[in-house]
Amino acid sequence: MLIIDSGGVTRLAERSPRALALIRALRDDGLWPPVAPTVVLVESLQGHSGRDATTNRFLKTCVIDGVVTESTARRAAELRRRARQGSAVDAVVVALAEPGGTVLTGDKADITALAAHAHEVTVETI
Repeated sequence: MLIIDSGGVTRLAERSPRALALIRALRDDGLWPPVAPTVVLVESLQGHSGRDATTNRFLKTCVIDGVVTESTARRAAELRRRARQGSAVDAVVVALAEPGGTVLTGDKADITALAAHAHEVTVETI
């Protein structure tokens, strides 16, 4: 499973040649579409339809996951405690990727620190 964080959303929504090449490669590998937890939308969007247009177009290509269970929230809290860094949203993203998932991020430091305490979560930086 491929989970995308807000940095990943922002970078891929830019539609740069690099971003488009990455999307094509992920599709070819069968890893598309990514899952975007709704908490990621809070960090990715500005709440203004005009400013959010490009991001919203990109988000239509994602699977939006609106359910963060109590167990996922508790696991995210544990990951934050153990990593001693990362936002609550970053921790939820990593917890949702467990086990065996990949997080697509623009924020390598925090996500990698959290993933170091997770079960079989890999990190891909955009």
